[in-house]
Amino acid sequence: MRWFLLGGLLVWPMATLSATGPLAPTNVVVILADDLGINDLACYGRREHHTPHLDALAKSGAMFTAAYAACPVCSPTRAAILTSRSPARLRITTFLPGRADAASQKLLHPIIQQRLPLNEITIGDHFKRVNYATGYFGKWHLGGAGFTARQQGFDTVVDAPGNPPNLAETGGKSERTLTRAAEDFIEKHQKKPFFLMLAHHNPHIPLAANPEAIAKAADTFNHTYAAMIDELDQSVGRIVAKLDAMHLRSRTIIVFTSDNGGLHVPELRDDAPTHNSPYRAGKGFLYEGGIRVPLLISFPMKIKAGEVFAQPVCSMDLFPTITQLCGHRFQAPSDGLDCSPLFRGGSIRDRSLFWHLPHYTNQGSRPSGAVRTGDWKLIEHYDDSSIELFNLATDPSESRNLAASEPARASAMRTQLQEWKQSVKAQEPTRNPDFDEAKYRPLYVETDVSKWKPAKTAKETSQPLAAWRKAIDDAVKKPAK
Repeated sequence: MRWFLLGGLLVWPMATLSATGPLAPTNVVVILADDLGINDLACYGRREHHTPHLDALAKSGAMFTAAYAACPVCSPTRAAILTSRSPARLRITTFLPGRADAASQKLLHPIIQQRLPLNEITIGDHFKRVNYATGYFGKWHLGGAGFTARQQGFDTVVDAPGNPPNLAETGGKSERTLTRAAEDFIEKHQKKPFFLMLAHHNPHIPLAANPEAIAKAADTFNHTYAAMIDELDQSVGRIVAKLDAMHLRSRTIIVFTSDNGGLHVPELRDDAPTHNSPYRAGKGFLYEGGIRVPLLISFPMKIKAGEVFAQPVCSMDLFPTITQLCGHRFQAPSDGLDCSPLFRGGSIRDRSLFWHLPHYTNQGSRPSGAVRTGDWKLIEHYDDSSIELFNLATDPSESRNLAASEPARASAMRTQLQEWKQSVKAQEPTRNPDFDEAKYRPLYVETDVSKWKPAKTAKETSQPLAAWRKAIDDAVKKPAK
């Protein structure tokens, strides 16, 4: 039994759920990609990638062009999607289990939660308590035994290796295994409303795909990555086809998104998987390439085909938006916003979006925070207190720092970020007594990979970064178990 505090009162979670009327038998399918960038789908402009099923999904409903992940790395965004709570509030601000401190880093990482707390109300809890069948298929990355999806509201849970041995049977990242399990779940529960979350390992490193698919992608930036995107697209096509075959498509909400931006630097044995052009940097960074992600929502009963929305939205918005589309009133504590008025021709209130990443990452980023208000975005780098200010309307690639020419705006937004961090009790990094400047500069000053531009191919992009890659790996090794 779970309880939580609301206004100082201990409340049974059922009290947070009410309905605007009789519950309609609306099904929900959420498909989550792993490290998929904003520039990775044809419908978002990446014409070299073959994504006909995702393109069709975009045309059938709504496509968001300014959707943001709650964090530029995986575990925090997954927690935010499930709970509608900010990663900073949850104290899950980097991937689990996190990385060790190092002399090359000015600041020490804060101690984070190592699992999603069981007292958080998840989207799985919500749908289970309103008598939906609930299923979670794929990557969890929010805790081990006793803290899995089974303890967070999901009755049917299936995972498969992220790096399976039999690619022809499973797909390079178990896409085929997970998709078959999801199809079986849909067929089994076709007579009862269901909530299904399909969290693929694709296209996370290490990159893997069937050789014949790689051969077909010979003219792409990264052949293996492009083949993985094709496999991911086929999975989406199969899920939509199963819904059609069961005559469930018209009353099923389908959400497709990613946990963070695409990886734009080499990592492990792989060349740079992708680039997020025209956006700067990628996974691990608070620049647009690290946090701006694809978001498609299709629901024929309530969302017009071909809608495109430029309003900024974020991971925490999915839970309240989905429940409202289902006819449920969402009243649990939330850092998100119900965006369903957009689908009725309405608007959502103006607000600022915030990020807090008090960690160094193995993609080369430094501890930082960010706020977007309107078209303006401020990034504060915690280890040297420097700030950057960008006008995303005129400079979406974040190449012109306007902090010096807009001092009043920069100061106000910096204060706004600080006040928000205080409001969510964000953990701050602390000074490292063993800091070594000579180890720091080559990694974070002399080589700024956030500004790295893609060459024609992944290999040409990655070769000049080989020495930096080895040095950063040595500096941010995972803690010993």
